[in-house]
Amino acid sequence: MSAKQNILGITRDGLADFFTQHRGSAFHAKEVMEAVYRNDVRDFSKVESITERYRAILNEHFSIELPQIVKVQGSEDTTRKYLFQLSDGRYIESVLIPATPLEDGTRSNRMTVCVSSQVGCAYGCKFCASGLDGLTRNLTTAEIISQLVAIREHSGKVITNVVFMGMGEPLANFKNLNPALDIITGHWGLHLAPRSVTVSTSGLVPMIRKLAERENQVSLAISLHGATDEVRDKIMPVNSKWQVAELFDALHYFASKNKQRITLEYILIKGINDELEQAEILAEKAKKLGGFVNLIPYNTVEGLEWERPSDEHCKLFRDTVKNLGVMTTMRLEKGHDIDAACGQLRLKEMKKTAEAAKA
Repeated sequence: MSAKQNILGITRDGLADFFTQHRGSAFHAKEVMEAVYRNDVRDFSKVESITERYRAILNEHFSIELPQIVKVQGSEDTTRKYLFQLSDGRYIESVLIPATPLEDGTRSNRMTVCVSSQVGCAYGCKFCASGLDGLTRNLTTAEIISQLVAIREHSGKVITNVVFMGMGEPLANFKNLNPALDIITGHWGLHLAPRSVTVSTSGLVPMIRKLAERENQVSLAISLHGATDEVRDKIMPVNSKWQVAELFDALHYFASKNKQRITLEYILIKGINDELEQAEILAEKAKKLGGFVNLIPYNTVEGLEWERPSDEHCKLFRDTVKNLGVMTTMRLEKGHDIDAACGQLRLKEMKKTAEAAKA
């Protein structure tokens, strides 16, 4: 592994401090950030707006490293999943998701990237492949940002939205997530609107409150999947620590600090959480919060035995929530043919690597 710091993990203020320590100024940081994020410079010797001396200093202390693209599944105009290998040999996944076409065949220019925040996950949500092999480690800030830069370079697409809904629990890696959010939303960085960046959490109550205190606020999504403790306990182990009432107290606090509507993510699993009584309780809680409900029919995961409800029942659940006055959508999950559920592609690659090592 390189002893140099990957510059994709440093904020403008951090780089300005570095230049100040080397008899430079914030101007040098501005020029370097513009070269890296606007002009896609990947060689410090090509940052022509600063002197040769400072280019040499940059090269001595920093690198620009992207993860290796191991596999890409999907086509140019559909959802594409990227399997990346990091410098320590670990695998992570990211997904590029274009906007869904409208009824007339047109589509907006929205281009969303779903990024990972950890290698694996410790929280063991029962529907998710990310945690089947446990947590290996947190991603660094640079490893988070490098997913976006690598996908932008490979696809040639302009990224308009970012969702932290890939591998890992983002709020369990807040130390590295926080500066990553600054880089994503900073006008000197990737320059995305804060409202177009969404952090999804399984329900880490203290960290939801901490996220609410960020000066540059972003959107929040909650991986809820059960409107009562009895049901949520079956799906979300985190509920044993922070139960539904405590979670919604934190969500109301977040809503008091942030103008963005909170999204309640709810994966519909046959016979587990899809009773219409849950729909009614969900609607009541969402309405009090002023939240938005996003229903997702279960995406089959190899190794898990849960099933997807029928499309008819999913629509009935949706209509029950919607008819109680809550903004509700239901997306039929994209990517069944590309192992799109979090962590599946990584687990297959790990298995293949292990089998090759034994051969």
